[in-house]
Amino acid sequence: MKRIFLQILVLVTVTTVQAQQKEGKVIYERTMQMQMRMQGMNDEMERLIPRTRTDKFELNFANNQSVWKQAEQENQDDDIQGEGGMQIRMVVAGSDDLLYNNFATSKRLELRELFDKKFLIEDSIRPLKWKMTGETRSILGHNCMKATAVNITRRMVMNMDIGKMERKEIDDTANIIAWFTTDIPVSAGPGEYQGQLPGLILEMDVANGRQVFRALEISPKPDLASIKEPQAKKKYTPEEFRKERDKMMEEMQRNNQGGNRVIRMN
Repeated sequence: MKRIFLQILVLVTVTTVQAQQKEGKVIYERTMQMQMRMQGMNDEMERLIPRTRTDKFELNFANNQSVWKQAEQENQDDDIQGEGGMQIRMVVAGSDDLLYNNFATSKRLELRELFDKKFLIEDSIRPLKWKMTGETRSILGHNCMKATAVNITRRMVMNMDIGKMERKEIDDTANIIAWFTTDIPVSAGPGEYQGQLPGLILEMDVANGRQVFRALEISPKPDLASIKEPQAKKKYTPEEFRKERDKMMEEMQRNNQGGNRVIRMN
């Protein structure tokens, strides 16, 4: 009888492992805080600027790969008209932008559109140092565990003063909280946070609410045709892309001097 019980237990365990979802599609909602300060901005103009923006994104994963891209947007670009010809335009990312990851090779390819020019940026997946807290909760019917990490990067800060845009990079330390589920044992998640944990990340808080990602729905059927490496004539390293971006920003600033001041926030 004991031998029969053990055989049944092994069979149930094997069946459970085999039933784990290893491919699918997730729709995420991202809520992002927006901070903007400009010299000469009156109180009325400042009140018109929204403090948050919410967008939807789609993650497809299968065969140890993932593709993150923007989902169809319900909201359109927001234009704010101010005095003196100032216009603040908040636009979503290019519809063709995407992030491809290969977890087996740690390869990462990002397709970006900037001022009507496309860039393919090649990099590698860099896992953060995660700490498990022991806390659990249920998200969309999946048991999730809480993990925390610190991400130290550089980010761009822009300042508008008397029609002149100044840009500089500053050190940025972000505390990250992630809730992931081993029910779906795929090392995927929202945005750039791919290849991080031994399960799919369903919720994430970056820098105390600066960016919050929440999974809205999970499907076991991915768009397999979309899970492939993006192609381009030339590949850029992250450093090469930053240099090209800075050149294009400086050129845009020169072209806009003397005309309407339009700030595009992406």
